[in-house]
Amino acid sequence: MALATGDKAPDFSLVADNGKPYKLSSKIKGKVLLLFYPGDGTPVCEKQLTEYRDGVQSLEELGVNVVAVSGNDHKATATFKKTLNLPFTLLSDIDGEVAKKYDSFDWYGIKRSVFLLDKNMEIKYKHVEPVSIFSRTLDEIKEMIKRKF
Repeated sequence: MALATGDKAPDFSLVADNGKPYKLSSKIKGKVLLLFYPGDGTPVCEKQLTEYRDGVQSLEELGVNVVAVSGNDHKATATFKKTLNLPFTLLSDIDGEVAKKYDSFDWYGIKRSVFLLDKNMEIKYKHVEPVSIFSRTLDEIKEMIKRKF
């Protein structure tokens, strides 16, 4: 059954870019923008994540922390994070098991999607891109956050 707004987000534990385990329920302290993106080093992913990087202060002012998930291993995500100077956590979901729980996996791998979670892990917003060459802009994300909280 597909996840919907109002549902409790599935908890998970994945390896972070620093090589350490990251359990969502242990880390969530407030609002979280949970991103799924197809892969490190791809043009659309770079564009999306650098836009969020450049606007991370405005997201933090809205009380939102960013966490991003890809199908790459943690060493690749660490390199990607360093190359783009990303200030948020990147997680490795190599087998796509977490992405599947979040309706963000297809025959080709992880689908680009965004979820806004509150501190109780309730899904306040969900958007899965039908085509991964598109992504929600920072302005769209901020407007949605303001509407939901």
